[in-house]
Amino acid sequence: MSVPVFILAGLLVHCVFLVSIFDIYFSSPLVHGMTPQQTPLPPPAKRLVLFVADGLRADSLYELNSDGTSRAPYLRAVLENNGSWGVSHTRVPTESRPGHVALIAGFYEDVSAVAKGWKENPVEFDSVFNESKYTWSWGSPDILPMFAKGATGDHVYTFCYTAESEDFGAQDAAKLDTWVFDHVKSFFNSSRSNQTLFSALNEDKVVLFLHLLGIDTNGHAHRPNSREYKENIKKVDEGVKEIASMIENFYGNDGKTAFILTSDHGMTDWGSHGAGHPSETLTPLIVWGAGVNYPQKVTSQFFEDNFLKEWKLEGLKRLDVNQADIAPLMASLIGVPFPLNSVGTLPLGYLNNSAHFKAESIFTNAVQILEQFKVKMSQKKETTLSFLFTPFKPLSDSEQMNFLKTTRLYIQQQKYDEAVSLCKTLINLALQGLSYYHTYDRLFLGLSIAVGFVGWTTYVILVIIKTHTNLIKTVQSNNKESTVLFYGFAFVGMIIAFFLLIQTCPWTYYVYCLLPVPVWYAVVRELPVIRDLAANLLSLRIGQSIGFLLVCALGIEILVFSFFYRSTLTIGLLVFAGWPVITQLWVQAKMTALIWTLLCVLLAIFPLMPVVGREPNIPLVIAAGLLTLLVSCFSLASLCKSENRYRNKGDLKVHFYQMFSIALSTYVVSSTHDSLKNKEGLPVLNQLISWITLVSSSVLPLLSPTLLFQRLFSILLSLMSTYLLLSTGYEALFPLVLSGLMFVWINMEQEAVQYYGLSRKPKLAVFNFACATDITQFRQLHLDDVRRSFFFVFFIVTAFFGTGNIASVNSFDPASVYCFLTVFSPFMMGGLLLLKVVIPFVLVSCAFEAVQVTTQLSSKSISHYVLVMSLTIFMMLMNGLAQLLTTKRLQLPRRTKHHST
Repeated sequence: MSVPVFILAGLLVHCVFLVSIFDIYFSSPLVHGMTPQQTPLPPPAKRLVLFVADGLRADSLYELNSDGTSRAPYLRAVLENNGSWGVSHTRVPTESRPGHVALIAGFYEDVSAVAKGWKENPVEFDSVFNESKYTWSWGSPDILPMFAKGATGDHVYTFCYTAESEDFGAQDAAKLDTWVFDHVKSFFNSSRSNQTLFSALNEDKVVLFLHLLGIDTNGHAHRPNSREYKENIKKVDEGVKEIASMIENFYGNDGKTAFILTSDHGMTDWGSHGAGHPSETLTPLIVWGAGVNYPQKVTSQFFEDNFLKEWKLEGLKRLDVNQADIAPLMASLIGVPFPLNSVGTLPLGYLNNSAHFKAESIFTNAVQILEQFKVKMSQKKETTLSFLFTPFKPLSDSEQMNFLKTTRLYIQQQKYDEAVSLCKTLINLALQGLSYYHTYDRLFLGLSIAVGFVGWTTYVILVIIKTHTNLIKTVQSNNKESTVLFYGFAFVGMIIAFFLLIQTCPWTYYVYCLLPVPVWYAVVRELPVIRDLAANLLSLRIGQSIGFLLVCALGIEILVFSFFYRSTLTIGLLVFAGWPVITQLWVQAKMTALIWTLLCVLLAIFPLMPVVGREPNIPLVIAAGLLTLLVSCFSLASLCKSENRYRNKGDLKVHFYQMFSIALSTYVVSSTHDSLKNKEGLPVLNQLISWITLVSSSVLPLLSPTLLFQRLFSILLSLMSTYLLLSTGYEALFPLVLSGLMFVWINMEQEAVQYYGLSRKPKLAVFNFACATDITQFRQLHLDDVRRSFFFVFFIVTAFFGTGNIASVNSFDPASVYCFLTVFSPFMMGGLLLLKVVIPFVLVSCAFEAVQVTTQLSSKSISHYVLVMSLTIFMMLMNGLAQLLTTKRLQLPRRTKHHST
């Protein structure tokens, strides 16, 4: 197999591996074809008012001020005198879209739906709004349209402000909530002169939805412990009081209005959300009005958290729910069918109604979830061979009938407590069954992917050993054996395909299940290589082999642990610091070894620092910019004195422009921070400079000379100017220290290849990337190359987790993008934050490209190493980008000089 074909195959294989994760573990849980279920008894309320205070934490609402007063006095009075309260527990991802879907539709969207947009529905789903007779909603254009679009008929109406209003740099984000309250008041006032609207408002099964985004916006901009966030809560409290009073008066205090106030998610102390921290998952729930229980006095109650005492609410019964439980609660209060895909359990503790009504309602809830279970089971049964199908035994057909008949009998006999208990058991079993059938093929598909991955890893290792080492003798292939082998594996592939075909499996199943066949065919074809390798390994001394394996295992364990504990990176870097001493390299390069040790220790500090974004520190960003300028000046002075000075004025201009860009970025960060702090918004000039810097930073390195250190330093300056604009604290220093270590690493590797006698030592000062790509003779791999590739992977992981945890959504601070935009734009902001993560990767990849070409090691063989790793696709892209940045140069047109004669 040729190298380009091999690399293309590797990319395709790993693309399949990557996609399979989302397809197997994050597929949509929704099923269709159920019959709507509605409580047969008349509901207690004719209408429902739903207030969703976006980004409101439970503790922020319930806790008292230092003087003992509540920052939400109206809502405090409601839960103490008129209604029921509790904590609504959300699920990851704690974002606005999945939070609202859980609240209003009653199910938890799969994680991948977050990436498919806030305004569109990746899958069609039912909701309380859809089941209502009329729904009017006011609020954000990012939330409301998705419920209107999915509704059947024309009965869900939305009133939204402009997307530009969602500005994190605005003077007062509470104006978003004021807009909603004002428009609701205007809407009701206008209905008095509009008979059609007035009649519609007086119908049954009406929902009024007020989405209040101000708290979330202020939380992102100023943090939840800020004065702005807390004052916004007070304004929401006042607005809710006014709206509730107005609606009660509008309907003549008929006692037929139910009110619910809750939140879609909370927020961390540093102003972000998306992960599973309690500050993000614990949201308030206050329910009052028609059909709702009054406060229930208790002498004692137990919860694992200690919030009751902190909130001074230990004497009032706390009724906690899962977020999806709120949808069936709303449906029960106004008498609409439960949303078809709801998995919520009706929280009976909130209902103030007869035992008969509660029993009928929870029975309807159980039947509605059981309907989903039956559809899911039927779908899976149709696509599985009968002798292979394993049903969910606790809920067989006979068990289902028994549950339903017994429950109905209990209700008829007025044994309501027994009926409720049985319904809760049925709901739990149905939910377990839904999960069972949703994950039915997960083990089978997971094993297929695992077999394919192990096969591909084995094949890559064999190819590396075969083509880049002298461990294997040349082996002549046997054509007859190859033919038999080919037909054997082809037959296995046909059996698998036939097996999938008769079960009418999705096309992706064919990809996942058939992938291992050609992969393992390629492995088995290399059986002679495996024999030779085994013979070579057996000839090695056992002590050396065990020692090498132990070191490898320790290195891999450090990498694995670093994904969970950032401090593990510190341990690894401290070990790296001692590498020159352990290998005796310090003897031939004392100064280089000393600088290496110092920079390793300096970089080891970063994983011990708090995650980026939690404590903004703009002076540190400014200091990083000034330090970069200082290093740049020293570099320029050094180059001017050396034989490797800039050859023409154009190169010098590029360097000066990059220095100017660093200075400008430093100024923009400081200026923007001051402007936002004074609530003057993002200056247009600053925004323009930021975007120009971002665009130019990708072009300027290509204008610089391709000499090794000049090109690498040009890449650092360009990327640093963008990174400064995306920084809010100490992380601005990270690329600078990382790059310093990378420069020293290149020198250290030169010492290493000379120490082991692997190749001649090139003169790095005049080494040219453009010439290096023409090298046709590469050396064979050495055991030290395993260490070299491990260094690369370790530095990549350090770039991942050095200043935070990119696996956690709440590690990102929206303030990082405020130099570019402050108006809410999830995909634009996400793209900029992704760029911030990528920049350290590019620096490491460019340095490794330099290591490869200067040590006369084929970059293709390193690509093979990298293909074995789980980060393969990304690393391959970084490798390509590094080659582009280091070897290519743009030539600007020059003016021809005319000499007078």
